Amino acid sequence: MPQSVAATTLRALGHRNFRLFFAGQVVSVTGTWMESVAQAWLVYRLTGSSVLLGTVTFAAQIPILILSPLGGHLADRFSRRKLLVATQTASMVIALTLAWLTLTGRTQIWELICLAALLGTVNAIDIPTRQSFLVEMVGREDMINAIALNSTMFNLARMAGPAIAGLLVARIGEGWCFFGNGISYIAVISGLLRMRLEPFQPRPATGSAIANIRDGFRYGAETMPIRSILFQLACLSFFGAPVTVLMPIFAGQVFGRGAQGFGFLVASIGLGASTGALLLASRRDVQGLSGWLAGGGIGLPMAVAAFSACRAFPLSCALLFIAGFCMMVQVGASNTLIQSMAAEEYRGRVMSLYSMMFIGVTPLGALTAGFVARHLGAPNTLAAGAGAGLLSMLVFITRLPRFRVEASQLLSVQFAHRD
Repeated sequence: MPQSVAATTLRALGHRNFRLFFAGQVVSVTGTWMESVAQAWLVYRLTGSSVLLGTVTFAAQIPILILSPLGGHLADRFSRRKLLVATQTASMVIALTLAWLTLTGRTQIWELICLAALLGTVNAIDIPTRQSFLVEMVGREDMINAIALNSTMFNLARMAGPAIAGLLVARIGEGWCFFGNGISYIAVISGLLRMRLEPFQPRPATGSAIANIRDGFRYGAETMPIRSILFQLACLSFFGAPVTVLMPIFAGQVFGRGAQGFGFLVASIGLGASTGALLLASRRDVQGLSGWLAGGGIGLPMAVAAFSACRAFPLSCALLFIAGFCMMVQVGASNTLIQSMAAEEYRGRVMSLYSMMFIGVTPLGALTAGFVARHLGAPNTLAAGAGAGLLSMLVFITRLPRFRVEASQLLSVQFAHRD
């Protein structure tokens, strides 16, 4: 039995192309988290300003909200592998530039903001392309498993990367974290170049880039199940942003645990998310995922609301584990359902909408959370966001019967095309 469970959970790794991709991502995403932590510390060391910390984060994420539709258009028109090689190469150049500036003592805050915005622009193309590329590596039959394993890897890297960065920053400085991230992209680029894929068939141009982007928005807006999931992801990103933004305040002021306590709180979320991703990886099909989406969407705000009122540190870590688990179940189910329902010719543009709602909306929620917390306090802000998130999910549940009917129709069409 254990062997069969393991084989089911790891079945996407049976595809050579996905193994190459996964191995490269393990190295690269760990490096990305190293850079993220080192950059935040560098900004704080240079300026001591929480406002500038938020500004750098905002600069890195807001391009995803604005430019992801362009990335989706490119992913539907050109070879996704070539696009990924280009974006990963660009990311490597940015990381090495940051390393050079830091190691030579030339770093200024405006340069950090500009490089963060430049990386966000690259990610606006990279994220929808990478998400839509999964199906090319494993096919629809193992797509749910590939998405879940990719999420597991991301969350494990989220725990390992900051720990490594903490050691490196303390011993040899931030610059070497940036350098390590830069060379980590070699693993991804190498894996992409070694893949054996079907020859790319250029999709015929049916209009201008603007017309194609507008068509992608129309498809997402008119397809009720996809529209409903995207709306829920936007609510999750906006109302869930306070969890990460205000966590340092909980660690320092509410629990009095400092940086070590902050690490435990963040790790609890990551461990819960990894557990949820592994559970999703054990599934073989999309049947019942709408229930998982709804269950995760209900459990997440309830766990966050309980955390906002809790003052016992161990129990708070347990509640954040539950929150991370529910978040991953909701997001993983959403990603899988969207990719399974989307028509192939719209896949890149639909995943760009996914990127906008899940990642691009986050900085707006973060700015709002910071402003509200100044007046209401961190616990009340977190509780208010949880309440709003719960309300939005209850609205979704009232439409669940219609959602399931229309989603089943879309899934039947897409899997018939595959066969």
